[in-house]
Amino acid sequence: MRIRKFITLFFLFFVQFNLLQAQPPSGIHWSKNGGGYYTIANGEISYNDLSASTKLVVITKKQLTPTDAEKPLSIRNFFFSNDESKLLIYTNSKKVWRYDTRGDYWVLNLNDNSLKQLGKDKPVSSLMFAKFSPDDKKVAYVSEYNIYVEDLATNKIQALTVGGSRKKINGTFDWAYEEEFFCRDGFRWSPDSKQIAYWQMDAKITREHLMINNTDSIYPFAVPVEYPVAGQKPSPFKIGVVALSNAKTKWMNIPNDTVLETYLPRMEWAANSEELIVQHLNRRQNQTAILLCEANTGKVASIYHEEDSAWVDIQALWDEKYSYGGWDWIENGNEFLWSTEKDGWRHIYRISRDGKKVKCITNGKYDVMRISAIDEKNGFLYFEASPENATQKYLYQTKLDGTGSALRVTPNNQNGTNDYELSPKASFAQHKFSNYYTPNVTEWVKLPSHTSTDGDKVNKAVQTADRTKSNIEFFTVTTSENVTMDAWMVKPNNFDPNKKYPVVFYVYTEPWGQNVKDEYGVGYNFLYRGDMSADGYFYISIDNRGTPVPKGRDWRKAVHKKIGQVNIRDQALAAKEILKWKYMDSSRVAVWGWSGGGSATQNLMFQFPDIYQTGIAVAGVANQLTYDNLYQERYMGLPQEDKAGFIKGSPITYAKNLKGNLLLIHGTGDDNVHYSNMEMLVNELVKYGKQFQMMSYPNRTHSISEGSGTFNHLSQLYTDYLKRNCPSGAK
Repeated sequence: MRIRKFITLFFLFFVQFNLLQAQPPSGIHWSKNGGGYYTIANGEISYNDLSASTKLVVITKKQLTPTDAEKPLSIRNFFFSNDESKLLIYTNSKKVWRYDTRGDYWVLNLNDNSLKQLGKDKPVSSLMFAKFSPDDKKVAYVSEYNIYVEDLATNKIQALTVGGSRKKINGTFDWAYEEEFFCRDGFRWSPDSKQIAYWQMDAKITREHLMINNTDSIYPFAVPVEYPVAGQKPSPFKIGVVALSNAKTKWMNIPNDTVLETYLPRMEWAANSEELIVQHLNRRQNQTAILLCEANTGKVASIYHEEDSAWVDIQALWDEKYSYGGWDWIENGNEFLWSTEKDGWRHIYRISRDGKKVKCITNGKYDVMRISAIDEKNGFLYFEASPENATQKYLYQTKLDGTGSALRVTPNNQNGTNDYELSPKASFAQHKFSNYYTPNVTEWVKLPSHTSTDGDKVNKAVQTADRTKSNIEFFTVTTSENVTMDAWMVKPNNFDPNKKYPVVFYVYTEPWGQNVKDEYGVGYNFLYRGDMSADGYFYISIDNRGTPVPKGRDWRKAVHKKIGQVNIRDQALAAKEILKWKYMDSSRVAVWGWSGGGSATQNLMFQFPDIYQTGIAVAGVANQLTYDNLYQERYMGLPQEDKAGFIKGSPITYAKNLKGNLLLIHGTGDDNVHYSNMEMLVNELVKYGKQFQMMSYPNRTHSISEGSGTFNHLSQLYTDYLKRNCPSGAK
């Protein structure tokens, strides 16, 4: 499942603070020239000048206080206009599925300090993705599935679409596109400010999954979600261009498979106001085409085509900063950058506008993990990669013309996980560093020299860190089938190799979960109440084939049509090797995971019952046929063409083999992995007389984070069950 926030080792932190991470796009608010950034503090906005190392309040509480209001607006996010004469303020935000993507918007005119609310005739907290027109004269936004534009001089609001509804979605997306393609903001201003291009989704054919809410009223009521399960057609789409002059839409003539339907996960203006560029995917997601669309006529031409025997990953699936759009044009719009795995590694190519010239610019046997910045002026591409160690990450620089080799920018002594946010002109960057024994450190650096501007914090942290104080070890394990995997383990305190200890495996195993990362906090079990090491447990995690680690295309796509088979076998065979160690107690072996990890836990308990005696499976997919089409079909194919793989990979198929202790946990309000998975699996276990424990959290979603006391209850439940069925301590 594409649920990274629920599989990281910092799950608890994320659940408690996910509003800080929510959209519209968060991140650093860079100044236009890239020499500094803006921050919110104490209800005011300050400018931080990186060159001068100064900080100045530029927007005061008084400026942010509406007329007749006692308090300033609570800023959820903010955006400057292109000429920096106006400020768009996002406030009073509300959640849409995962993130706070609807709320209220205000515009502060910095010339006269006037402050006015947009969309005042619209329902409270209903505006989505508001953004200035390129000429700064208007703001467009979505409200209740329609697109509007508001003139900032006259306050006139113009409806650009009509008839929007839950089944006819303009300017945003259905559940599956949002969850699996990261598509949320569904409209784009033309560079000349005269047109808006947008998606329209037709959800009429998508069947509704009904979640039952039993807790918020005396009479239960159904909560419908347009949810296309594997085998069901996706919602058809249209791409339209609407002119502000007459509010008429011209639809693009994008080809479609009327039998299976297709996907369109990316769309932008093609570096001008006359054409759109889009990425088109077939239903199986193993063929993609780049199309140029004439905005005035709707005529479409294919300029690039690519196929993969497994699947094609779109860019936002591995580089989330593209979730809110973006297309990397160079050479004044004559070329663009494109990522592909066609040579066996994820590399960046430059492609001419007509598609006739294609050149790789990141050469070597390594994967690009993220595009950090394009410095076209100096001819460089900055990206993150880790050619030698798949558990780590570094900043690299290479020439945009594709000549020469990549140069590591991160200093050689800063080994671990390095994350960067580069300024628009790649002159400065925020650098975040940690490794398994060095706590998180953030500093500002000047590029390309990587010179710290605020105290050389990372180097100081590296120099003072003491790895001998950590009881975490990274290692590799090679199975009987000659598959070598990265892993970490947390040893018990006062470890005695002459005694035997219980082991707990933490798993995810699917294409959306890399657990084995050299970063601070790895090895921390957020659900365990207490100290696992002090209590005498080994805690281990292994990244099998199919996990999204930078080991090349073949590693990641080894699970094609075999999720629930290849990944599960890798984990089990690795566990067998580890249990050969003399200090491992093979009679006390537990496994647990959440979401995809919950599915893996079920499969391991059922397929390899002689290895694992105890399992705790949270929010797992028990039957692959119940999960959404976009995710499941990408990795497993279409069930109407090959249903056998779905059955072979589903835990429910093997439930009759259960021997050990199993605790199933699920939220009844889970819109992602539906509660029906729990009930289907329960029926199968009951059918075969298998005893187990289960806990349903009423009306909780996939995070099981809602409601007073929920996390404490869940954590205690988890800890008690583990200690009771997999007793701690050396023997």
